[in-house]
Amino acid sequence: MAAPARVRTVKADQIGADAVDLARAAAEEAAGTIGVGEHLGIEAEADRIVSHMFGCPHSGYAGWRWSVTLVRAARAKTPTVNEVVLLPGPDALLAESWVPWVDRIQPGDVTAGLLMPTAPEDRRLEPGYTGGEDAADADPAEASQFRVVVAELGLGRERVLSREGRDEAAERWLGGDPGPDNEITRQAANVCETCGFFVRLGGSLGSVFGACANVYSSSDGRVVSVDHGCGAHSSVVGENRAEELPAPAWETIAWDEPISLFD
Repeated sequence: MAAPARVRTVKADQIGADAVDLARAAAEEAAGTIGVGEHLGIEAEADRIVSHMFGCPHSGYAGWRWSVTLVRAARAKTPTVNEVVLLPGPDALLAESWVPWVDRIQPGDVTAGLLMPTAPEDRRLEPGYTGGEDAADADPAEASQFRVVVAELGLGRERVLSREGRDEAAERWLGGDPGPDNEITRQAANVCETCGFFVRLGGSLGSVFGACANVYSSSDGRVVSVDHGCGAHSSVVGENRAEELPAPAWETIAWDEPISLFD
C-alpha cells in the first residue's frame, strides 16, 4: 500500500513578513480615497512570497480587504511589491454570480420594442421548404422557380418547427395554464373540445390544442388544450327565471234576480 503524499508547509519569509510599512504604502497608493484600515495579518504564498492583509474602511466594501503581495529575490535584503488587489473576506457582501444572457432570458421576457435573435442552430427549428439555410444564397433558376411556387402555396418559410420544438411546446402548454391540471378546468362545466368557441390549430399540434374565441373567457385569444375548460363553455345556458303566476281568482258571488244599470 502506497504511503500518502506529504503536504509541504510553506514557511513565511521573515523579511517579507516584517515589511508591513512597505505593504501599507503600496495599499494606500492603490486605494486612494477608499482608504486602508488596520493590518489583519499575513499569508505565506510560497518561498519568499508573502501577502499582507489590510482592512478596507469604506462602507461600500464591508468585509473586503486589501491584499499586498511582496516578493523577495534569493539573497536579496529587501522585498518588492508584486501585486495589490482588493479581495472579499469570508463575511464580504458579494454580487450574485454572473449568468450569461442566453441563460438569463425567461419565457415572456420579450416585450414591446425588444428584439430577440434566433440562433442559426436553434434545435427547435429545422429548414423549411425554401432552401433552408441556403435560401439567401445565389441559386440556379430551378430553385428560384421552386421558391415562387411554395410562396404561392403559403409555405415560404426558411425554417419551421422541428419535432423537438413541437414536443417542447406541447409539454409546456400542457403543464401550464392552457392545460388540464388547474383549478379553472376542475371547476368547468365541460372541456374545450366540445365548446363552440374552440378553434383547432393547424398541423400536428391541432390534435391536442386549439385557440379560444370566447371574448368573455380568460383564455380568449390563447392556446388551450382539448381537455382544458372554463366556465364560459358554449353548453352553459341561462336558467329560466320567469316568475310563476299566481292561481286565478274565481268570482263566486251569485244573484237571485237579474240587475241592470238603472236599478
